[in-house]
Amino acid sequence: MSEYKKRVLVAPLDWGLGHATRCIPIIQEFLLQNAEVIIAGYGRSLYLLKKEFPSLQCIHFEGVSVNYPSDGSFAWTIIRQLSKILKNFRNEHKLLQKLINENNIEIVISDSRHGLFSKNIPSIFLLSQVRILLPSSLKIFEPFVAWMNKQYMKKYSECWIPDYSSERNLAGRLTHNISLPKNTFYIGPLSRMKKNEIQEKDIDVLAVLSGPEPQRTIFEEILFEQMKATTLRCVIVRGKTEEAVTTKFNNVTFYSSMATEQLQEIISRSKYVFSRSGYSTVMDFAAMSISAIFIPTPEQTEQEYLAAILKKQKICYSEIQKDLSLLRAIEQSKSYSGFTNFPNTREELKKRIHALLNTGNS
Repeated sequence: MSEYKKRVLVAPLDWGLGHATRCIPIIQEFLLQNAEVIIAGYGRSLYLLKKEFPSLQCIHFEGVSVNYPSDGSFAWTIIRQLSKILKNFRNEHKLLQKLINENNIEIVISDSRHGLFSKNIPSIFLLSQVRILLPSSLKIFEPFVAWMNKQYMKKYSECWIPDYSSERNLAGRLTHNISLPKNTFYIGPLSRMKKNEIQEKDIDVLAVLSGPEPQRTIFEEILFEQMKATTLRCVIVRGKTEEAVTTKFNNVTFYSSMATEQLQEIISRSKYVFSRSGYSTVMDFAAMSISAIFIPTPEQTEQEYLAAILKKQKICYSEIQKDLSLLRAIEQSKSYSGFTNFPNTREELKKRIHALLNTGNS
């Protein structure tokens, strides 16, 4: 007779690759604790998780699709599409019940997908923006947005915040100094990466790209134009998980995407790393104890805030995209410390998963 395993559905949002990458340690821990994991997702996030876990069942489960601006206000773009987004939350909530019934799901882990809660089984909401920051022109609406976010949090059995609970943390005001529902737990940062091993630095500049279009492509084009004007040895990891292509143009080598071990190795070999300042990327670089140069996605307040506080703390240098100077950024970054003394532990995550798997066992 085979050993009974609880079936867990893990479903990340596909707004950049960060939601998928921070689900990797969650999936790994469920597997270590003898659960059966099914992945539900869409877009590049699903491609990434398929590559990381080729033996797991994967289900295409469409989520919120948002049209991003090439310029102008990201926040206003979201507001104009708010009715569509809320409708999508309701639709994915209805579809979830069908998935639960068809696949005998017993636990749901939703990374920032607001509609994936159930009254019948434990459902967990993973979020790194408890406080959603708005641009100055919309600050008046922040209390209402915070209230609405909190209402969704209350619909879940538990809410997990991937940050330290202490005053010294990674996300600042995004996760701290705000009223939290009683079902909320800090589980520590989530990263697929490990502490950086010292290697020969044979790559001068590495750019790790992610995020929604068209800004991902705009960032890539800016970097490439400046890289090819130098004699530096440069690499761009494009974040296109649906492809497996390597190309080279003079001093710049392009990789469509990389698995975790490959990416960790190439980061270790690089003198300077350029990246977006998404929170999952911040957690990865903190876990590796490295420095980085952050270029936040224009008008994404979360990324702009994280880049600003890390720059103020002299941890990582940052510039805004439209004014980016590759060589200036490299020179300025030399006086920044990088991430130090941020322990990469999964103890709190282990505790929460153990409690989930051992509640109501048959």
